[in-house]
Amino acid sequence: MAPGMERLGEAFGFDGGGDGGRRARRIVRERAAKVIADEELLDDVELMTAEAVANAVLHGSGSVTVTVATDGRVLRVEVVDDGPAGDGPAGADPHGRRRLDHGRGLTVIDALAGEWGLDQAPGRTRLWFTVTP
Repeated sequence: MAPGMERLGEAFGFDGGGDGGRRARRIVRERAAKVIADEELLDDVELMTAEAVANAVLHGSGSVTVTVATDGRVLRVEVVDDGPAGDGPAGADPHGRRRLDHGRGLTVIDALAGEWGLDQAPGRTRLWFTVTP
């Protein structure tokens, strides 16, 4: 988490299966609502969370961990996974299918976030974004 940020609840994690993505969207929205009153901005936060989690599940490996934090001025959401899946090129579909929608999630985040970033290291990928309430 970025320096000066206070977590809104504990980080929560899930594996790539089941209802983890739906739970992540719900939990992030509930926590964001503690500092954001604008319903449209909450919708944007929920959409960006969905895109970030989808990227982690599709392109990452291992468990996914989501953290929500604020410094009183900015809300920050981080989605971390255990690094790129498999040995294929970045963005390759793990099932060998050609992805026609590849890249749209980051385009959505780029359009809606105040700032965002993608940090990759062996064994870890972190996608984060911020919004200003």
